[in-house]
Amino acid sequence: MTESLTERLVEILARAIDEEARVRVCLHIVDWLGCAVLGATSQTGSALLAYGRAAPDGPCFSLGVGRKSAEAAAFVNGGLGNIFEMDDLHRTSIVHPGDVVIPAALAVAERVGATGPVLLDAIVRGYEAAIRVGEAAGTGHYTHWYNTATCGVFGAAAAAASVLGLGRPQIVDALGQAGMQSAGLWQCRLEPTYSKQLATARAAQSGVIAADLAAIGFPGAKAILEGALGFFAATCPGSDPQDVVHDPDGPWRLFDTSFKPWPACRHAHPVIEAGLALHRRGGGKPIERIEIATYRDAVRFCDTQEPTTPHEARFSLQHCVAVALAKGRAVLADFAPSAIADETLTALRRRVLVHINTEMTAAFPRCYGALVSIVYTDGSLEECRVKTAKGDPENPMAEAEIEAKFHTSMSVGRLAARTIEALWKQTRKLPESKTMASFSATLNGIVIGGPETCDQ
Repeated sequence: MTESLTERLVEILARAIDEEARVRVCLHIVDWLGCAVLGATSQTGSALLAYGRAAPDGPCFSLGVGRKSAEAAAFVNGGLGNIFEMDDLHRTSIVHPGDVVIPAALAVAERVGATGPVLLDAIVRGYEAAIRVGEAAGTGHYTHWYNTATCGVFGAAAAAASVLGLGRPQIVDALGQAGMQSAGLWQCRLEPTYSKQLATARAAQSGVIAADLAAIGFPGAKAILEGALGFFAATCPGSDPQDVVHDPDGPWRLFDTSFKPWPACRHAHPVIEAGLALHRRGGGKPIERIEIATYRDAVRFCDTQEPTTPHEARFSLQHCVAVALAKGRAVLADFAPSAIADETLTALRRRVLVHINTEMTAAFPRCYGALVSIVYTDGSLEECRVKTAKGDPENPMAEAEIEAKFHTSMSVGRLAARTIEALWKQTRKLPESKTMASFSATLNGIVIGGPETCDQ
């Protein structure tokens, strides 16, 4: 019989993982952890923590609520990383893998007492599975579905199964059970909900459940991806399921994953980068008009002329470009209520015109591009085109920048400087750690308490 796509995917995941990949994963762990601590300071985070406190106790780190069962820990941690829109992103899959893969892998690793390398290898495999499914799903899926949840659940299951040391047939079962739990509709972004966080929380938790079921011999559908009633047929118009196993010997997809330097939707990052460049050039000259040309999905997600909340501001091309042009930066405080009400930013937002560019639309999701043009009151014109935003593999954040982002995020949570430094150092030592005891103890010592100015 012909092997199913999940069977072939599991073969790809079984490849050896080298030291370079393990070192790279450590950066994604600290990046996710900073995002999660930041998220825990918000109203949404408080709601997740309130839910988590009632969950069963266990051996696993659950940010802000003590040690919980692996399923509960994956849920709580899985819901926190995307709240402030600073989570990592893989462009062509449109998946934020860290949000779902790391919480699932970490929960199971703590439960079984795994070594550092076992945890790191599991995360590499989880990223690979989530990204490959997301790449094959295509933009047709992204129209209605939140890829991080629907495709990320496959990564969470693969990571949890890897930690458990399951055999290939069992990992196939785990991916089958992951597909049965794939969910996350975009209606959540059209209304004032916390459901986007529920989607990532459930995807991480479902990955743990899928692996645990496979471990006890709970069979899953082998053709859950390409079957007549499977994932692609049901939810991915225009997709090619075979893309899941394209380039089976290529570099780990982990290395194609971008870090986000600014607290805004990734669709707005090219506009922020262009705005920062124009700020440096303009020298404070009075602006008559600002025009943004970008791809269709950036407009669909982020065309918000008059944001009224920090969440809306993070999804506003107009606010993001105004902040970059006026302040030459884009930090958390620039998305707070006081910044939204700022008269200078309000005036700039109202001078912004947004257009869909067909060339950039055709290049998405391979490229997240934008062209920002400014007409000054003296009649002069300045333009800046961005093809790859800061943090993309072609325009990477330096390790020092990732570390600075981590320290800033953790400081917002009011963690002691010694705790922040210990977490950074202990995470970077995971490739050689025969036990996670010290790392886990430091994680479980985190106490959350953030300022209201960073709320949603």
